[in-house]
Amino acid sequence: MKKNVITKKYTYLMFAVSLILILSCILFNYSLFYGFLGSIILSFCIFLKNGFSKKELLTMIKSGLVECKTLYILILLIGATVSIWLCSGIIPSMIYYGFEYMRGMNFLFASFIITSIISVFMGTAVGTISTIGIALVGIGNGFEIPQYILIGAIISGAFIADKISPISGLLNLTLVTTKTSYKQTIKRMLITFIPIYVLTAVVYYFIGKGYNVNLASCDLDKFQFAIKEGFYISPFLILLPILILVMTSIGIKTIKAISIGLLGGIIVSLSLQNMNLFDVIKAIFWGYKGNTATAELNEILVCGGIFSMIEVALIVMGAVTLNSLYEGTGIIQPIINNIVSNVRTKSGLILKTGLISSILTIITCDQTVGIILPARLLKEKYSEFEVDNTILARTISDTGTVIAPLMPWNVNSLIISIILGVTAIDYAPYAVLCYISPIITFIFAFLFKSKKEFLVK
Repeated sequence: MKKNVITKKYTYLMFAVSLILILSCILFNYSLFYGFLGSIILSFCIFLKNGFSKKELLTMIKSGLVECKTLYILILLIGATVSIWLCSGIIPSMIYYGFEYMRGMNFLFASFIITSIISVFMGTAVGTISTIGIALVGIGNGFEIPQYILIGAIISGAFIADKISPISGLLNLTLVTTKTSYKQTIKRMLITFIPIYVLTAVVYYFIGKGYNVNLASCDLDKFQFAIKEGFYISPFLILLPILILVMTSIGIKTIKAISIGLLGGIIVSLSLQNMNLFDVIKAIFWGYKGNTATAELNEILVCGGIFSMIEVALIVMGAVTLNSLYEGTGIIQPIINNIVSNVRTKSGLILKTGLISSILTIITCDQTVGIILPARLLKEKYSEFEVDNTILARTISDTGTVIAPLMPWNVNSLIISIILGVTAIDYAPYAVLCYISPIITFIFAFLFKSKKEFLVK
């Protein structure tokens, strides 16, 4: 393998153009895949010009893509499963009983709690915001709580999906690139997640208490009536997503667990929701849109199915391909080595990991690169310091993954602004979990400097 054949001039040129292409895609509302594709073509040409053969470069790309092959299947499977869980009444049942639980509670606090629970079962922050999030904002419009505060609480709950949900595409990308399993990693994640969650919930409880608003039954009745009219609703339907969480937690492979969840949703759709086989197949591939008596509810009970996830899979493949070229040609490793060369302690390594992941998420406007680069390039450093890769996975999830909605230029922020009509500048100060999470992670790293179970294999 050729080393150091790319000059700094070409290295910075590739980085700068890649960043410009990605930012342009966001600015002009094109898929990020085109930004990655342009970056790949440019980098490929520069590497060819500087001595690498076409065969070498294609081998690098193939190796990177094959390593993550199960992830692409998983992303498409998640799209099918969430769509089927909508039409089977599973997600509507969660919303229905979530609203029942909220009655008479501190509305801001309850919104965070119910959003966080549903997000774990849906596995997508944006999907959670565009379903239960829209409903909660609609219900909360008549209350005294400013909309940007309520949206901050909803975002905090929703982004728990990307941190710990076993059916989250981002979490599974983290697990694949760090070569860890969900069963291994979730144990370590809970060490920081529990205090993060409790502290966030306390903050929202006291903010909500200050507004002294309790939820009126009539605001919930409208949604609950429409859900019950449109679906067969039962608490037993919620057992299926709970089963998926249990299966992944005890070590069953995620693809197998989600496949069981998809099959269960299909059976429920055919037997309890009176859907025909054609409609079920249509929902799997082309998605589902609610057909209840309430137009507001129909607007939030929407999922695009497998075809809607193809773009997500292509973006991940683009990021993996670009990273494989950078990593295989050796241009990234010296930069990472310079950043971590002065690291002398385990806590310092964790701090640098969080900073690298966060900076990459900030400058590339998406979490994908902020996951892939530190996950793949810091594994050797973690081995050198005898720190388990589950800590690497947790640090990335606690930092680069969850800070995404705080930057106004980030893809997540732009989507949230379109869905809810409030910009990141307004809601970011109240998206408490998104900035408490990295703070708590760094605090825990400093608290456990010695060789304790928190850090050591």
